[in-house]
Amino acid sequence: MEVNIKDITIRRAATVDLPKLAEFLQFLVEAERPFDPTLKEGEIFYYNIADFISDEKSELLVIDYKDQIVGCGYAQIRAAESYQKHDLFGYLGFMYVSPELRGNGLNNLLMDDLKKWILSKGITEVRLQVYHENEAAIRAYEKAGFKQILTTMRCDIS
Repeated sequence: MEVNIKDITIRRAATVDLPKLAEFLQFLVEAERPFDPTLKEGEIFYYNIADFISDEKSELLVIDYKDQIVGCGYAQIRAAESYQKHDLFGYLGFMYVSPELRGNGLNNLLMDDLKKWILSKGITEVRLQVYHENEAAIRAYEKAGFKQILTTMRCDIS
């Protein structure tokens, strides 16, 4: 579905948005299951979404399209490892856009606003995690300027 950008608003999430955000999180979990055999069955909550709304080191944004929430994402200020050049970095996560609206640049608009928030905190390093086999997401993040630097590997030795 083609979207008129004039109908898009990106705003801070509010507690009234929590039910829709919880739904989006489960959509993300289901999308990630094929990439991660270690995920438990049933509902999974990677984090407490309400914490992102109240935490001063986090910015949770939603994409509003014609008075409907159709996407979300958060930025969080995190401490870097002691051996890294920077002390703090911005971490992006919970990046979601409703499937019928993908391909309209909404994720880029959202990431731009999250990057601006990170910059407003005086931080220039931004990171995120994506499953290695999630090629569509990797392409989207590369278009937004991200580069791969590490692959996590696992082995079940039972």
